[in-house]
Formats: sequence, C-alpha cells, structure tokens
Amino acid sequence: MNNLYFTEEHHLFRESLKVFLQKEVVPHIDKWEKSGHIERFIWKKMGDMGYFGLNYPEAYGGLNLDFFYTVIFLEELQKINSGGFAAAIWAHAYLAMTHLNAEASPELKEKYLTASINGDMIGCLCITEPFGGSDVAGMRSTAEKKGNNYVINGSKTFITNGVYSDYLIVAAKTTPAAGNKGISIFLIDRNTEGVSATKLDKLGWRASDTGEIAFDNVVIPAANLLGEENMGFNYIMQHFASERLIMGINAHARAEFALEYATQYMSERTAFGKTIDKFQALRHSLADCYTQMEICKIFNYTVAYRMNLGEYVVKEATMSKLQCTKMADDVIYQCLQFLGGYGYMEEYPMARLSRDSRLGPIGGGTSEILREIIAKMIIDKKDYKPATK
Repeated sequence: MNNLYFTEEHHLFRESLKVFLQKEVVPHIDKWEKSGHIERFIWKKMGDMGYFGLNYPEAYGGLNLDFFYTVIFLEELQKINSGGFAAAIWAHAYLAMTHLNAEASPELKEKYLTASINGDMIGCLCITEPFGGSDVAGMRSTAEKKGNNYVINGSKTFITNGVYSDYLIVAAKTTPAAGNKGISIFLIDRNTEGVSATKLDKLGWRASDTGEIAFDNVVIPAANLLGEENMGFNYIMQHFASERLIMGINAHARAEFALEYATQYMSERTAFGKTIDKFQALRHSLADCYTQMEICKIFNYTVAYRMNLGEYVVKEATMSKLQCTKMADDVIYQCLQFLGGYGYMEEYPMARLSRDSRLGPIGGGTSEILREIIAKMIIDKKDYKPATK
C-alpha cells in the first residue's frame, strides 16, 4: 500500500469499506446485473454509512474529507466486479452531486444535496444528446425564460441513473445563438410534468439504469437555475477534470482487480505438470500488464494529490482518462487470455470485466475527443481555466 498518499485512517477506511461491500452489496450483484435495477435499500445503507458525503460539506451532512477517501471509495467499487453498480454510485456522488454542491443555491442544497448525501435521493447528470455525443456545445435542448419559470424542451441520452433517479441536473441552451456561451444548468425534479425516460439495453454496465430522457414543455421555477445563466459550459468543463480523473482511477482499479484474479488463477491452474505461472511467456506478459497498471495508478495518485490541493488539473486528468482506460482494456483482454476458455465463461469475472471496461474509452468523452483536447493544450497552447461565478 502506498503510504506517500494514504494515512492509517485511510487504510482503516478501506478495510471497513471492503467489509461493507462484501456483506451488503456483493450478494445482490448478480440479481442487479440481470434486472438492470439497483434496489433502493442499498442507496440508503450507503448514505447512512456516509459514503455519499465523503468530500461534501458538513453543513449538509457530509464529512468534508480529503480526496484520497474518494480514491479509495472508487477503487474498491471496481473490485466487486460490477461496473454498472460502480457507475450508478459514482454518477450520483460525483457527477450530479458535484454540480449541486458547486452551483446550487443554499435552498436547493438543503433539499437535494442533504437528501443525496443521506441516500434518500438519487441524482443523474444530463448532458449528452442523441445528435451531440461528445459535442457539448452542439446540444439542442433549450430552456426558455417565461416570467418566473423556465420551459425546458429537448432530449438526452446515455444517462446513467436516467430512469430511476429522483432528480436530474440538466444542461440546456438559454441563448441558442450564443453557442457554448449560451448554455445553462438546471435542476429538474423527476416528478415534473413532461419528463419521460426510456431504458437502454447495453453491452456492459448492466446493473445500472441508462436512459434516454425527453423533456416536453417542462416548466420549472427560475430558482432551479444552477449558478449563473449562460455559464453552464464553463461549469461543465470545470467538472470534466474530476470526472476524467475518476474514470482514470476506475480504470487502474479494475485492471488491478483483473491482475490480482489472474495471478491467483495462474498459481492454481496446472498444465504439463506445473502451474501456468511458471511459463515464461505468461510470466513476462503478466509483468508487462502489471507495469502498465502500476504506472497509471501512481500517475493518478499524483494528479489526485494536486487536485486535493485545489489545483486545476484538467490536462493531467484528461491524460489519465485517455491512457488509463486504454490500459485497462489491454490488461483485461490479456487477463481473459490467461484464463483460456474459462475466461470466456460468465461464471468467471473476466467476461463481465471485459464488457464493463469497454465503455471506459467512450463515456465521459471519447478517446478521440480527449486526444484533440490534449493537442490543443500542448500544441496550440490553449489554456483552460476554471469557471468563475
């Protein structure tokens, strides 16, 4: 365990989290993977344990802990072999709740952030659109100001927690002619008239509910605007740094889990009179995989440390997601190969791991988009700055 970033308190938290996940979550994973629906009781249990409030203010029920508690939380979620369950949890805690905490009014925080931390409410973040994908500035959803209300029209897709969440953090254009300078962020309660959702059938992340959401003349109070009007793109870009780092951390953690399982399997599986971890070709391949994983993990810890200090690490976080998600796919592919035919069987973890990992280079900005963002920073000298209210 790396003691440069983790204290004894961090280690104790990790051990208690492992026990909780094994006792309260793992027995239900196969059922949730088949149903595509995570039962509400586990959200409340996790809220009661404080897991949703690790880095949120004490004023709303949070614990206000350093970012390395979040790192541990993310890592252990990846090691119970359900990318869908992990995604549902972190999409709530670090996508929807991030915008609530950063931009919502005290009144909205009191109602929604407190309930989110307690596990009484589930949130989702709605940015991606059917015709937009990674092109955030090209979104077509609109929010028209009418008196003391906004009227929302449009659609979103690939939204994690998009079907069963209680509220939605939604990006829409308040000034369409202004392009990315005309986007605003809103909170919409699930029960608001005109909100509908359709569940999507996915290759992986099967435990999570991913939805396509339609907004048909949805009327919300003007007070549900988060932050300032037309500042939404800036807010989204600012929080992309944490989202990308989170996905990078997820990637190194699932690769580490795959390697731990493969190493154990290889120490027990025999062929030609010896365990297969004694064959040089396999040993060296595993050594390469472990090296790639460890380099990514240490890079992520370094970036997490800087983020914890308040630095705006958008370049490094973008690099993390780009490199770590590719590494995880490569490592898990090879770990499945280590298991031979058994790697292809659903009763072993690699089949699900392979499906779940494949979304890494797609969700939260495709690898192709991330390469262009990095190129702009290092070639064109573009300087992305955090949003200011």
